[in-house]
Amino acid sequence: MIVVPVKEGENIERALKKFKRKFEKTGVVKELRARQQFDKPSVLKRLAKEHAVYVQKMHRVED
Repeated sequence: MIVVPVKEGENIERALKKFKRKFEKTGVVKELRARQQFDKPSVLKRLAKEHAVYVQKMHRVED
């Protein structure tokens, strides 16, 4: 359960923003989207490799 302490006189919009940020960090929505359909382990490995190559290229461009 996510608890967001709200200080006296704090804007409700700010508290809502804190809640949304904490909720994003838990990864619940990401997990739900991933479980909507089954992906074969080989597909997941291939996607992870492609992502790793992309990240390496981006780091090389930065330097």
